[in-house]
Amino acid sequence: MVNRNTLIAWFREVGIDDRPTVGGKGGSLGELIKAGIPVPPGCVVTTRAFELFLDTLEARAPVRARVMEVDAGDLGAVTELSEELRRRVVEEPLPASVDEAILRAHAELCGGGQVPVAIRSSATTEDAEDASFAGLQDTFLWVLTPEETVTRVRECWGSLYSTESITYRRKHGLPEDGVAMAVVIQQMVDARCAGVMFTRSPLTGDKSVITIEGAPGLGSAVVSGEVTPDRWVVGKITGEISARDISDKHAKQVPAEQGGIQEVELQGEERTAPCLTDDELMRLREIGRKVERHYGRPQDIEWAVDKSGDILLLQSRPETVWSAKDKVAPVKPPEENPLRHVMTIFGGKK
Repeated sequence: MVNRNTLIAWFREVGIDDRPTVGGKGGSLGELIKAGIPVPPGCVVTTRAFELFLDTLEARAPVRARVMEVDAGDLGAVTELSEELRRRVVEEPLPASVDEAILRAHAELCGGGQVPVAIRSSATTEDAEDASFAGLQDTFLWVLTPEETVTRVRECWGSLYSTESITYRRKHGLPEDGVAMAVVIQQMVDARCAGVMFTRSPLTGDKSVITIEGAPGLGSAVVSGEVTPDRWVVGKITGEISARDISDKHAKQVPAEQGGIQEVELQGEERTAPCLTDDELMRLREIGRKVERHYGRPQDIEWAVDKSGDILLLQSRPETVWSAKDKVAPVKPPEENPLRHVMTIFGGKK
């Protein structure tokens, strides 16, 4: 277990049991390394760093008490409070120890050079087995400088007080005293293609298949639903590819020269060709099976294939939708029509 007073924890040092200190994403990335799964190197700005900063905010004016008092049904009040708290998080001075710890970690991770990193929120309440908080907090891609890294860490902390996050916590009765934010700092993958993988069907709950969705470029376009991805259904045990749905991918997201990401139009074969080979599908299948065995339950996985053809995982979280249904009703038997597994949850075509 990571020391509770640690400000920076490296992936190799943490596991899923460290969620109170490094959040859901941070704990999962450390756990993947323990399972022997390739993960881009990185570290976590722990909840202790967040709490030290929050203490400085609370010393000036209440934060948590204000959230507990707001009416989740009053959108105007929640929005006004969100704007106030996010502004304070971005503008208030950081404790010197926190600022220095983040800068030292960035220098160690990047070798003192300009290595692009991803800054990803890792809330302690995120990615738990009984709740899906994914997407309620911020992620920043292709961050180039240590100074911007500090700024983006602050903005991730601020996203804990977004209108959506505050409303979610109030509606679910979550105690504000137990809510904290860790932040992942991770080397970026210059992905040839990327996407998601579900180790049970996201539509039918069938545990005998793995559904893989991907598109050229960074995975942000797939996760956000801005591009209709290619989709495959693969037998978890047999490896049989029972469905292929190759889309017309109009664009991809790639690194921007000055940092961040940009969308570029696709032309010709890249637009209509499968983004993954059958060999890569089989490698993803094996990785998905390995991750599921490690956790002992179905997973929702983010993956990327870099320019050299290596597959790296960016995140794995417990599948929550069908797991919740399992508790009240048995899952239906394996689906005879494999196309039932590939109607995307992102609102794309069948």
